[in-house]
Formats: sequence, structure tokens, C-alpha cells
Amino acid sequence: MSQTVWIARHGNRLDFVNPDWFLSAERRYDPPLSDDGVIQAYQLGQRLKAENIAHIFASPFLRTVQTANQVAEALDLPIKLEPGLSEWLNPKWMESNPEKLSLAQLHEQFPRIDLSHAPRGVAAEYPETGEKAMQRSGETARRLADEFPESILLVGHGASVIGTTMGLLGVTTEPEINATLCCLVKIVRSDREWVMELNGDTSHLNQTEKVIRFH
Repeated sequence: MSQTVWIARHGNRLDFVNPDWFLSAERRYDPPLSDDGVIQAYQLGQRLKAENIAHIFASPFLRTVQTANQVAEALDLPIKLEPGLSEWLNPKWMESNPEKLSLAQLHEQFPRIDLSHAPRGVAAEYPETGEKAMQRSGETARRLADEFPESILLVGHGASVIGTTMGLLGVTTEPEINATLCCLVKIVRSDREWVMELNGDTSHLNQTEKVIRFH
């Protein structure tokens, strides 16, 4: 039997559209989606409607939960939060461990979050090297794929899209992953071997970024 793991990056961020947001934000390192990012997330959900996805896992950052929620609405599925899919906690990007909404606060906004889900992955710890971020997101992807043999969706960030892909493919050298906003990577396992069938696909989006930004 084959298994498919879909990996998506969140939609456009408010601080990418309005950099001044960062100056007065309550949680500076946890921006929401921008208006066009919400549209991208909706289009992602429509793209995945026919793919028989059984489980949605998402990073607990607001922008990834918002993106996952659009897909969950389209597929009528719950959202399972996995800290192992989190943003790279790079001290060059963040002055401290990023403050995020609590699980209760997120669930209040997004009732599709499954409060009974216990994370299977490796938690991110600040400060974090790039190598560590790739390792923990890759290990998280492997654990989830092994425990949930159906088709699953992982919603993360630019770095965790690359890390989860590397982890599933079993490579240590970073492949050329087009981890643009709201992209899709498709990895299929058959006879215990993983093969990447889509690399950063954005054909479902009306609007895409020309320069890939991670921060």
C-alpha cells in the first residue's frame, strides 16, 4: 500500500505586507496571515478537497493554524497541533523564545483544534540552530507518518517544509525545495521508499511571491 504525505507552508504573513506591524505587536514573532494570505489558505483547502486526507497536523503558530483551519473547513477535519512543525527558533530572527497564543486561546478561535491530541514530535527549543530545526521537523514527520498510515497533511513554515521533506526522504543534504508561501510538497511512500512527486507546487494560487522569504 502507498501512503501520501502532503506538506504545506502557511499563507502570506501580515508583517510581510506591513512591516510596521512588528513595532507595536503584542506577540511580535507570531504574526497572523495577511488578507491575501487568508485567500491563499482558502485556495489551498480547495486544492486538497479531493485528496482523501485523513489527518491535518499544524505548527502552533497563529499563521499556520489559520492556514490549517481553512483546509480543515474544506475537508471537514480536526486540526492536531504539533510543536515539532514549528518555525525555526533562530536567535538572529527572534530576540527571545516567541510568545504564542495558548492552546485554550487557539481553540477558542479555532474550535476544530483537537484538544485530545498529544504531540508525537520533537518540541522546538530556543535558541535553535538550523541543523537542529531540520532534525526535529524531520523526526516529527517520520513519527507522524509511521503512526498515521493514511494520507496526512503537515502545515508548517519555510524551514519546517524543508526539514520535514528531508526527514521523509532520508537525506542530509538540503534538496532544492521551493518552499514559497502556501506551497505544496507531495511525498509518496511505496514499498518503504519515499519519492517526492510535487516540489513547492503553487498552481492552486492566484497570487504567488516572486522572491522566497523565510523571515
